[in-house]
Amino acid sequence: MEWLPIVVLAAFFFLLVGAGVPISFCIGLATVATMLNSIDPLASATTVAQVMATGIDSFALLAIPFFILAGELMNRGGIAARLVEFAKALLGAFPGGLAYVNILASMLFGSISGSATAAASAIGSVMCPRMVEEGYDKNFSAAVNLTAATTGLIIPPSNILIIYSLAAGGLSITALFLAGYLPGILIGLSLMVVSGILAHRGKYPKSKILPMKETFRHFFRALPSLFLLIVVIGGIVAGIFTATEAAAVAVLYTFILSVFIYREVRFSELPQILLRSAATTSIVMLLVGASMAMSWIMAYENIPHYVTAMLLSLTENPFLLLVLINILLLVVGIFMDMAPAVLIFTPIFLPVVTALGIDPVHFGIIMVMNLSIGLCTPPVGTVLFVGCSVSGTSISQVIRPLLPLYGGMIVALFLVTKFPSLSLWLPRLFGF
Repeated sequence: MEWLPIVVLAAFFFLLVGAGVPISFCIGLATVATMLNSIDPLASATTVAQVMATGIDSFALLAIPFFILAGELMNRGGIAARLVEFAKALLGAFPGGLAYVNILASMLFGSISGSATAAASAIGSVMCPRMVEEGYDKNFSAAVNLTAATTGLIIPPSNILIIYSLAAGGLSITALFLAGYLPGILIGLSLMVVSGILAHRGKYPKSKILPMKETFRHFFRALPSLFLLIVVIGGIVAGIFTATEAAAVAVLYTFILSVFIYREVRFSELPQILLRSAATTSIVMLLVGASMAMSWIMAYENIPHYVTAMLLSLTENPFLLLVLINILLLVVGIFMDMAPAVLIFTPIFLPVVTALGIDPVHFGIIMVMNLSIGLCTPPVGTVLFVGCSVSGTSISQVIRPLLPLYGGMIVALFLVTKFPSLSLWLPRLFGF
């Protein structure tokens, strides 16, 4: 095994990360440094540019800017408040009910927008002040909000599952979307169980039981938002349109909903929404391009082959291998954002798991669930920063209530790892 390229790649990457350089530049510069060591120096820059351009030249990736724009429209369009009221009508009467409301509303909003940060911001800005007003601890409220927001990355539509599909060599996006439902719901339920225990110990209050008529009123107010799930996922499963076309439909639907039906977004606000969406898209695409370049140089140096041989020499038990990979990914998630982690480590670990007969769709869900935990952990957890900012608390204060919620998420991850049918049952039911 040739160690020098690996040492150069790892040394440059972690040195730049430690210096505070943005992650996409860390990946790109570390790749260039490794190429200078491995191939003709004059060809290194050209090769990086070509690989980056080829990496983002994908029809499937067109879904990402559309879903980002749809998420921005939802965030500003009053959808979060309606979902919160509907969730409160269903679960608010239970002891510690606002914690359940926070989780369910985040699951609904996240699954519609496909963005964990959007869910943490939109639901947190509504729920965290309300929970504090009714006697909940501010740090507990923030912890519940930011962990629940990650369910939107697993319950479709999900941008990160589209990125995994690209990294896995064009895996069916529809199969990945269907595979995310049960694991995403399982994470939500695990968070509810832990939140219920913490709420009982903290003697948090419950809301009054609403009349059935009031519950139906909140349901019908939220119904146009919920219908987007049926339009997008139903259209994909039925073969009416592709995931990319579904993202465009989602933009059109949320535009009509936010501007003409709910009337929460004015035409004068649209340029700002488009600008924010374009900025977010550019960040994601730069990450994708840089990560694809790093994946190329790793393949050129046969690093995935060496990793496969090394891991298979440790164990050939599929479950034990997945546990080992889970541990590695949990560590990776602490230091690296989700998109580059998926793009870099999918080409490394996917050959290992497929060599033991593990379904790539199942592994994709495990990987996304695993790295979702990293979004809630310091020092680079983007959802952690957003959740703390929205709730007005600090990372050091929110860590303690986060620990048992981490435990619930890890239990859900273990169950999905142990029982592949939790992620594969729905895709197989629909013939994928």
